[in-house]
Amino acid sequence: MKDRIRTYLCIDLKSFYASVECVERGLDPMKSRLVVADPERTSKTICLAVSPAMKALGIPGRCRVFEIPENVEYIMAPPRMQLYIDYSAEIYSIYLKYISKEDIHVYSIDEVFMDVTDYLEMYHMSGQELGIQIMKDILKTTGITASCGIGTNLYLAKIAMDILAKHGKEHIAVLDEDRYRKILWRYRPMTDFWRIGRGIAGRLERAGMLTMEDVAMADPALLYRMFGVDAELLIDHAWG
Repeated sequence: MKDRIRTYLCIDLKSFYASVECVERGLDPMKSRLVVADPERTSKTICLAVSPAMKALGIPGRCRVFEIPENVEYIMAPPRMQLYIDYSAEIYSIYLKYISKEDIHVYSIDEVFMDVTDYLEMYHMSGQELGIQIMKDILKTTGITASCGIGTNLYLAKIAMDILAKHGKEHIAVLDEDRYRKILWRYRPMTDFWRIGRGIAGRLERAGMLTMEDVAMADPALLYRMFGVDAELLIDHAWG
């Protein structure tokens, strides 16, 4: 019997720490310029988060304070970890309104995976419709904007969220294996893909592999020589 096609959601809270600080100040997290960093440290201190409005100016999320251009006006918010944990717990309770805890995997304080396969028929919804409903609930309840990736496996849900949803207007995207190969096989930079850092991307590039399509078409024996057992995961990810 053919395996049932499963549906997974990956939900990420956009610029979570910075968004919480904006909400606490009555500001719009998507429009306000705010960074989370300790003002008592030197300008070399790393920002824990910057708001989407700061990112829109080209300022990276984990920059050092001195790297922010002097002509940019912004609020510096001291980090409040317990507050972020409290918000995260409240948002987790929202997930539980829709999905059983057995089908939720907490990946980090601001990101979760959900297996929603068995819920779609019950709710008479598609994965996209359910994702939108949960995102709206999070925004209405907490003021935090979320992004959602939907995929036929965990990796595709993660990639849909990381590469497509975070930069899309609606903050939601869907991938299956065919769509992944069609729109992301030749996507660059490689470092945007989950678990591919600069080191791995550099080694692949030196071997003539610049895209996921290149990796998929490469000789597996070469990849195993380069990465050992980790090549298996890389090959699986290349094919989606």
